Amino acid sequence: MEIGGGRRLKSTETMAVQSVTRSAPPPRNRSKPITFLENPKIPFAAALLFGDAVLVSLIIAFVPYTKIDWDAYMSQVTGFLEGERDYGNLKGDTGPLVYPAGFLYIYSAFQYLTSGHVYPAQILFGILYIINLAIILLIYVKTDVIPWWALCLLSLSKRVHSIFVLRLFNDCVAMMFLHAALLLLMHRKWNLGLIVFSVAVSVKMNVLLYAPPLLLLMLKSMDIMGVFWALAGAALVQILLGLPFLVSHPVAYISKAFNLGRVFIHFWSVNFKFIPEPVFVSKGFAIFLLAAHLILLALFAHYRWCKHEGGLFNFLHSRMVSVRLRFALFFSSASQKFGKGSSSTIKILTKERK
Repeated sequence: MEIGGGRRLKSTETMAVQSVTRSAPPPRNRSKPITFLENPKIPFAAALLFGDAVLVSLIIAFVPYTKIDWDAYMSQVTGFLEGERDYGNLKGDTGPLVYPAGFLYIYSAFQYLTSGHVYPAQILFGILYIINLAIILLIYVKTDVIPWWALCLLSLSKRVHSIFVLRLFNDCVAMMFLHAALLLLMHRKWNLGLIVFSVAVSVKMNVLLYAPPLLLLMLKSMDIMGVFWALAGAALVQILLGLPFLVSHPVAYISKAFNLGRVFIHFWSVNFKFIPEPVFVSKGFAIFLLAAHLILLALFAHYRWCKHEGGLFNFLHSRMVSVRLRFALFFSSASQKFGKGSSSTIKILTKERK
């Protein structure tokens, strides 16, 4: 049917399709790119990297190394390189191996590069520290949420320097990959960002604490199929990295590498040193921390991240309706004999989504 001016009336199905189509991204700013000297954060960040590189060199040269996990890492890697594929038999001075397979591959490379010696490993981790700092600086320069002078706060953490070049923890590698994933996601490289995020998880499982807000961000920025394929790519990374262990000893690998019930040693705790040890090692305290984490994330998502969508539950409901509507449209176009019933379903879902 046509009306004045030769325009066609849109059918119900066409309007439904358009109602679930993501709005076009805002037009790119085609103004002249900011040069190196026009943004004071860029030269300041470069100077900060150079100064922190000097500081890291001084720390390695004059501050004694803290022996904690490096020898245990090397023992676990040696067992893996000798052919052991049962996670229950991969052990070190501090106990059995509790990290996913990516840890073994990366620290095997570290052992090859350093021959297991501490000093060259410190130099290697010093380089990783500078790479990690550079990624974080790129994130802050792009987001432009703090003044230029506040960037120096990123180099004033005694604890971060210690974790990288004095203790050689695998947290350093995991967080470097996590920050790289965040930078990719900021540039809307969703699939590649999820792959790098999965690599970070394969080094240490605590990176999964970032997964709930990341999933929400994906749901807000992508359609459901895009979310599905991005998550499938991340899952494929885990399967491929863990394949040698999943084929031979799957139960041992999954139970050790992704053990959600692991009890930590109170002596090594920093943030919860004030908690009595019987409480710290109790299952109730672990459940309380996990519940508090999820509740705070949900509250923040409801009142902050999804404020413009009417709250978290309204946002999730709208996404569910969109998925149902897409399926209704798919089956409507696939089978004409159900056209009348599917058309009424589309009308109902479109009205519900509004």
